This record gives sequence, C-alpha cells and structure tokens, in this order.
Amino acid sequence: MGATVNLKKEFPSVLDSAYTQYKRDLSRFKEAKEIMSKDVVATSPEASMEEAARIMGNKHIGSLIVKKYETPIGIVTERDLLTKVLANGKDPAKEKVEDSMSYPLIKISVTAKIKEAARMMMRSKSRLAVFDAGYLVGVITASDLTRSLPEVPETAAKVDDFMTKKVVTANEETPVIDIAKTMGKQRIGSVIITREQQPLGIFTERDLLTTFLAKGKALNSAVGKAASSPLVTIPKGTSVHVAAATMAMKHIRRLPVAAFNKLTGIITARDLVEAYAK
Repeated sequence: MGATVNLKKEFPSVLDSAYTQYKRDLSRFKEAKEIMSKDVVATSPEASMEEAARIMGNKHIGSLIVKKYETPIGIVTERDLLTKVLANGKDPAKEKVEDSMSYPLIKISVTAKIKEAARMMMRSKSRLAVFDAGYLVGVITASDLTRSLPEVPETAAKVDDFMTKKVVTANEETPVIDIAKTMGKQRIGSVIITREQQPLGIFTERDLLTTFLAKGKALNSAVGKAASSPLVTIPKGTSVHVAAATMAMKHIRRLPVAAFNKLTGIITARDLVEAYAK
C-alpha cells in the first residue's frame, strides 16, 4: 500500500479556501430561531405610552409586543413614541399604546433563513415577530440581523452606497425635548451633538428612553451631558461586513462615516440589513 497522503500538506491553499468558504456558507443558512431575541416583553393596548417608554428604557430595548387577552396583536416601538407622540407635542402619559402601535404583526417562521428575514424586514419596514407552531417565541430586530450578517458578496459592498448623506447636528446646549422632536419629525434615530461646530458625540432614541423617559428625567435639560462620547466613526469606503462587525463589537446601531476628518454620512443597522437584502 502507498503512503498516506496528507491533503492539508499537499494542497494547503485549496483546503484552506474550501474551509473558509464552508464557514461563510454556514452563516448564510442560519435560521430565525438562531438570531432572534427570545426575551419577548409585552404591554397592553390600554397602557400609556409613558408606561411603554419606561419599560423599554429600563430593559434597554426598542419595542414591545402588544397583547390583548394574551394574543399578540401589534408592536409599539421607540420610533412610534418619537414620530406619533413627541414630534406632535402630545403627552406620553395621556396617549394610549393602541393609538400609536403598528399592526398587524409581521410574522416569520422560526425556520426562515436570515436572507428571507432581511428581505421581509425591508419590505415591511418593521421588526419581525417569530412564531413556532402558532406561538410567539421571539423578535428579530435590525441589530439582531446585523450581528449575523455573513461575509458574502452583498456585504462586501461599501457603506457609501447605503449611508444617509445628510448628517443632522445640534449644539450641546440644545434641550433634549427639541432633539426628540427633531428626530420624530425627520424620522431619524439619532442626532450628532456638536461643540463649537465640531462633533462631540451622538444622542439616540435609545438614549432618550434609557436616560430620560425611563427615569422620569426632565426633557428641558441640555443634551450635551447625555450624548455618547467620544464619537465612534468608520472611514468612507468601509465594507458593510466590517461596519456590521464594528456595530456588534461596540454594541451600537449607528456609525457616522468620515473622510478627511469630516463627517460625510451615517450608516445604521437597518441600512446594513438593506444592503444584505439586495
């Protein structure tokens, strides 16, 4: 009998390449149940938006499933709070969840592949409720998908093609309530905070929930001290995959894009999902 051939030694580049591709392919076929958030937090249609905001803020989440008689009927999000309540000068304590929630729920099966989930999210422009045999078992957000984006040709695209090029800014002395109204009216999730016209940090809808609404803190205080600083940025020309990895590592959902020490845009988790869903 001939000597045993060591394939790894004889054809290292071929095997390494094949294994690398194998690992990449594995991530393509992940299912909804592998990436979903399993801790589903719910509220009722009769609850006030103030109560909903407090729950989201305390739990550091951006949405609540709305249940009536234990049946999931809709979802209310931090964006609903901004655009339908605060931006219109309404009092969250007097507004009911049922008047601001989105319905019906956008449902997806636990066995759906992540590509299907990404495309469904982009079509519906909503978080996804994951069901197994008729029972709600999880929720998929843009951040959940971003943490699982595979390294494939779609995610090799540059963030330049998907980022929002208009960067909304505000001075550090601006009252938080004004920032909230700006985000709500423009349907954006963050504002870059400046000092002497230079970027100081970023204030997001999640900051509004966790730092202010969840604690009952007055919204007339200056935004500067509540902004996340220093600002985490990525250079123009960064790939979607690298941007997704950066978000996952830093536990953030938005990345300002810079070129020659100047902000040229901002990319969000939802933008990255859109790139993958193409």
